[in-house]
Amino acid sequence: MLNTVNIHKLKEECGVVGVYSNSFKSKVSKMIYYGLIALQHRGQESAGIATNDGELAHFHKGMGLVSEVFDDSIFQKLQGHIGIGHVRYSTTGESYIANAQPLVVKYRKGSIGLAHNGNLTNAALLRERLEDDGVVFQTTIDSEVIVNLIARYSGEGLSYAIERTMDLIKGAYAIVVMTEDQLIGVRDSYGLRPLCVGKLEDEYVIASESCALDVMGAKFIKDVEPGEMVIINKEGVNYKKVEKGVKKASCIFEYIYFARPDSIIDGVSIYHARKNAGAILAKEHPVEADMVIAVPDTSIPAAIGYAETLGIPFGEGFIKNRYIGRTFIQPEQSMREMAVLLKLNPMRNAVEGKRIVMIDDSIVRGTTSRQIVSSLKRAGAKEVHVRISSPPVAHSCYYGIDTPDRNQLIGAVKTVDEICNVIGADSLGYISLRGLKDSVGIADDPFCHACFCGNYPIEVPNEVRNKGFNRSGGDI
Repeated sequence: MLNTVNIHKLKEECGVVGVYSNSFKSKVSKMIYYGLIALQHRGQESAGIATNDGELAHFHKGMGLVSEVFDDSIFQKLQGHIGIGHVRYSTTGESYIANAQPLVVKYRKGSIGLAHNGNLTNAALLRERLEDDGVVFQTTIDSEVIVNLIARYSGEGLSYAIERTMDLIKGAYAIVVMTEDQLIGVRDSYGLRPLCVGKLEDEYVIASESCALDVMGAKFIKDVEPGEMVIINKEGVNYKKVEKGVKKASCIFEYIYFARPDSIIDGVSIYHARKNAGAILAKEHPVEADMVIAVPDTSIPAAIGYAETLGIPFGEGFIKNRYIGRTFIQPEQSMREMAVLLKLNPMRNAVEGKRIVMIDDSIVRGTTSRQIVSSLKRAGAKEVHVRISSPPVAHSCYYGIDTPDRNQLIGAVKTVDEICNVIGADSLGYISLRGLKDSVGIADDPFCHACFCGNYPIEVPNEVRNKGFNRSGGDI
């Protein structure tokens, strides 16, 4: 399935939420529902919630947006004081219900529920070994490898089983795990995927982003550290450092595009990081113009930063149609191009006769950028200068981001001048990698920016590279 509404953007894979309540009267499933709505930007293909009442696990999942999958009758069935939730984005060939999460499996001590954001680079090898030992898989997602490993080593307790599993799996992951009496969250040793903890009066919450805590009314406590496990049960919350000795490498695209602007990740405001990027971009690539506009919505903070730095008015250049369903899918290129124009329509009265600076957060293939620039010129823009708040995307991601094959990445096969010609802009400027790092404001460069420079923090096996993108929660 191809989502053409946002085809020019890289896609994050998943968002996860977990809630532990000391009150059996708490509406845990409804809290998770609201948290998932706050994380809907991280995945729109499927959604699921699993709860546990201390004896039995209950779950419901389906294809579609969170609001399409759940209703009051379903919440009545999702009883329990512990719960986890998941939203998922998937790509061509894997958008079906069997791969939706959370996964719930029975084992000798009860049940385990798991929701996972990220991608394992050694999932195929581990799956093969488990199958050789007689394990039967019900899905094609690497998350099922994780839950089977946890169940296998659970004889010495859940936390030990997760530690043992962390020793074996390689790649990016933020995971929430639920049993009859515990909620556990864990973040990979590089911190590639985000995860944080919050608290209400009687509940603890774990979520991919702090915006989910805000929506649920939880007070932020802390980000889960790379290689750290958070264990929540009737005795409270306990943090345990499991993996040590590696350099943190959080995905820098969280700050560019993936996370919601009202989230705070690892102590950094996403909004301010994007605004800073726009200011740095203005210093690196200034231009004389009459108005700065953004490709909505994620580029707006960068556009504001760019405009303020150069003293150019910031204005609204596009009307974004928010009522095109996420399943507006057309197989033909001409219809995909029409989808872009239906999604973003230039405001002729605002841009006509003006020199426009158009800010966007990335260029992937270049086709959509070309269509957007062309639409501005048809609307009467005198000049269109494109500025991008990330460096050229030139390398594939193997850690859970849906990146096209490298030969489809325009930043890998063309120079900046050539890209400028392809998209039809009057000029094109990308922020430097150094400028991007400075925009986040964290010393010592604790980021993964392999999609720009090709330096991967975790070894990627040749079979994974040759296969292309190994989709998180997708086909192994």
